[in-house]
Amino acid sequence: MSTTTRPDLDPAEPAGPRDGSAASASGLVDDTSDPNSTVPRRRIIFASLIGTTIEFYDFYIYATAAVSIFPLLFFFGDEGTALLASMATFGAAFVARPVGSIIFGHFGDIVGRKATLVGALLTMGIATFIIGLLPTYHQIGIWAPAMLTILRFCQGLGLGGEWSGAALLASETARPGKRAQAAMWPQLGAPFGFILANGLFLLLATLFDYQSTATDLTDPFLVWGWRLPFILSIVMVAVGLYVRLRIEETPVFARAMKNNERVKAPIGEVFRKNWWEIILGTFIMLATYGLFYIMTTWVLSYAIGSAGTGGLHYDYQSFLVLQVLAILFFAAFVPVAGHLADRFGRRPMLITVTAAIMVFGTTFGIWLDAGSMGTGDDLNIWQMLLFLSVGMALMGLTFGPMSAVLPELFPTNTRYTGSGVAYNASSILGAALTPLAATWLVQNYGVHAVGLYLAGLGALTLIALVLSPETKTKSLYTPGTE
Repeated sequence: MSTTTRPDLDPAEPAGPRDGSAASASGLVDDTSDPNSTVPRRRIIFASLIGTTIEFYDFYIYATAAVSIFPLLFFFGDEGTALLASMATFGAAFVARPVGSIIFGHFGDIVGRKATLVGALLTMGIATFIIGLLPTYHQIGIWAPAMLTILRFCQGLGLGGEWSGAALLASETARPGKRAQAAMWPQLGAPFGFILANGLFLLLATLFDYQSTATDLTDPFLVWGWRLPFILSIVMVAVGLYVRLRIEETPVFARAMKNNERVKAPIGEVFRKNWWEIILGTFIMLATYGLFYIMTTWVLSYAIGSAGTGGLHYDYQSFLVLQVLAILFFAAFVPVAGHLADRFGRRPMLITVTAAIMVFGTTFGIWLDAGSMGTGDDLNIWQMLLFLSVGMALMGLTFGPMSAVLPELFPTNTRYTGSGVAYNASSILGAALTPLAATWLVQNYGVHAVGLYLAGLGALTLIALVLSPETKTKSLYTPGTE
């Protein structure tokens, strides 16, 4: 049976309903009327969402443990030194992420999106599982933090290849005009993974009656309870693997393969022809990364840290409750961001949100100063919850469109590599350094300096956005590239 080409659709993307009905609210074409697709769109949504959820879950359980558990079990020295060392190993994954984006991007642009996504998922999942089995510093000495750092690096490799593949899976199957709304699905993996990670740690800390303000290394939670989130992740990986093996290539990449438009060395090609787009993409993501890791990893260390480290000495379990509640605002504003980016364009929407992040950063001294917030049992939980909620709402708005914005900067045959390199290079500047820098700033200059640091990251992002093109109407199929 012959098919007709709709002139109003991107020729590389599946045709929509022939009766002229509107696209679904998800931004994806209705699978019941798409003659070019054998994979239901709901499966595409699920495959992109569950993969990023698992990957971010794996990533965040390390982040939570790096603040509250690893300084006690894997590092030595005084409290402040152990915390800084743990934050440094936390940052090792962000050094690995650009490497992962190059490795997995190479195969994603040559072999295909599907197979590469499976490889990224297994890399992350196996590393996370092994972390749950590691002996501690008190058992094998310096080998413990060494092995922890290596496995954290492997986590970074996996996540470095995951995000861009999931973003392309969603965006390259989207209906024109709805691309940001379709591409927001993998972005929801970040808040969902965070809720799962912190929710599980909260549940275990409650069941074990773990008190972070009075730690005892013989506490069952510190002996073996903390290992459960890492070990149980293998079950989620198995589910994600099953789902991803049942999807097919995106029509955009399939067309590039059919026309023999792949390149032998995507990393060389993208740096030769799209180096400016890599720079723009890196700095476009900068404020997003800085905001998230300040609002999650650093603020947790600040809230539960002792007065000696400049912290508020608040209860670990109680603060996790506040974080899980606030992350709901992150999840709620991701789809809002997708809608706004499709309606008003990527640049105007992100410029406005970035300016709001900068203003938010200048208010940290008002929100978080111990004299205003209180410490220990006297901490003002409503003020803290409001602070976290505002930050997470801004996070949803800035993160939501990124899985459309970054892929749109690059041509088809180097898109996996290019978007992955930009996304993960930004992680070094905006995420790897941020918790460490913020911890140091609090100890030496006070909490207001952390907000000014965030505002500085926002200023760099604002410049990149002003210099970047509007890609809302750009076709994702770019033929003829050698």
